[in-house]
Amino acid sequence: MIAGQKPWRLVLAATIGNALEWYDFIVYGFMAATIAKLFFPQTDPAVALLLTTLSVGVGFVARPLGGVLLGLYADRAGRKPALTLVIGLMFASTAMIAFAPTYAQAGLWGAGLVVVARLVQGFSTGGEFGSATSMLIEYAPPGQRGLYGSWQMFAQASGALVSTLMGAVLFEMFSQASVDAWAWRIPFLFGLLIGPAGFYIRRTLQEPPAFKAAAAASEPMPLGALLTRFPRQIAAGFVVSTAINVMSYVIITYLPLYAQKSLGLPAGVAFNALLIAVALRMALVPLFGALSDRIGRKPILAGALALFVVTIYPAYGWVIAAPGFASLLAVEIWFAVLIAAAYGPAPTYLSELFPTRVRATGISIVYNLAAAIFGGFSLFFVTVIEQQTGSKYAPAHYAVVFFVLALGSLLLVREARGETLDEAARPA
Repeated sequence: MIAGQKPWRLVLAATIGNALEWYDFIVYGFMAATIAKLFFPQTDPAVALLLTTLSVGVGFVARPLGGVLLGLYADRAGRKPALTLVIGLMFASTAMIAFAPTYAQAGLWGAGLVVVARLVQGFSTGGEFGSATSMLIEYAPPGQRGLYGSWQMFAQASGALVSTLMGAVLFEMFSQASVDAWAWRIPFLFGLLIGPAGFYIRRTLQEPPAFKAAAAASEPMPLGALLTRFPRQIAAGFVVSTAINVMSYVIITYLPLYAQKSLGLPAGVAFNALLIAVALRMALVPLFGALSDRIGRKPILAGALALFVVTIYPAYGWVIAAPGFASLLAVEIWFAVLIAAAYGPAPTYLSELFPTRVRATGISIVYNLAAAIFGGFSLFFVTVIEQQTGSKYAPAHYAVVFFVLALGSLLLVREARGETLDEAARPA
């Protein structure tokens, strides 16, 4: 730890962008039905909804590109300049959505502006996770990498909590007609408050000592060398990242839309249940991160994934058979525990796959490629599965495949707890 750098300030600086990212993405998912009405032609409401869920995925198309370019920038110029650039781009994309004209006001130009904003948001987000996670891990004291890495997912949960709270308040205070007319902009305008604070905090940071030492000792590793020297780590990181993203976008983001469209529940019921579950998940994530410093990353990840595979169908079966606040809350609380167990060690697990000179790039590639293919388009895929099959188990059908694959991928790399960062990243 650098003298004068307070741990809480470092954690806040490294995670505030992730909180903003998740706030914006989840708010957009919550507002999917309203955005479908306002920005896309309503000749076929089902098609409009599909286009809206597709626009959620469009933001993820730019994530791998942003991950590679901003990850390379972070591994060469440093974590601080990369993170400062990222939060500026995030602020700009949020403002574009907040002030976008609707289809009635500007025709397809409004929809086009939203799509461009999603692309900018996706590009900036691509560089956020790898750069910020690398900074957290490289600042971590010995024996606390799991705890420090878990704050990244704590930030995701905090962004989800604030966005869920915003959704609950919005639908409590305003009628659906008011939300559709103008109040849908309130959550995005609120998100603009985070950007300037995050920009200021990140500009005052210093580079992690581990990065300074690595930069002084060796030249940056070319992207091609990363891909050829660490294929097993890339494969393992990609599959685990896929499972984490499916948890995020199918189990969390899709819930309000699923509860309304498939279970016929009011939006307020879904938001209130999710609010409680997200708060619990946020509290548990650092505990599981700290636990991974004691017993390892892989045992906790494996346990969470196995329990998801065993219980996801009975859980969905219960809410389908008896839809209501009580069943939805119980299932969401159970999912919150499992997600926290997976989230806690995941950032450190990914960080320990790669050496310092390519850590931000490596994490960015595996995490954002998984997010682009199986995370961002999850809402679209699940909607298509449900529309084509008529099955209310569509989210479970989609998610369980990736949880099983992630379980198998844990066999590809060894447990790295207790080793130094660069020892942990030795090619298998």
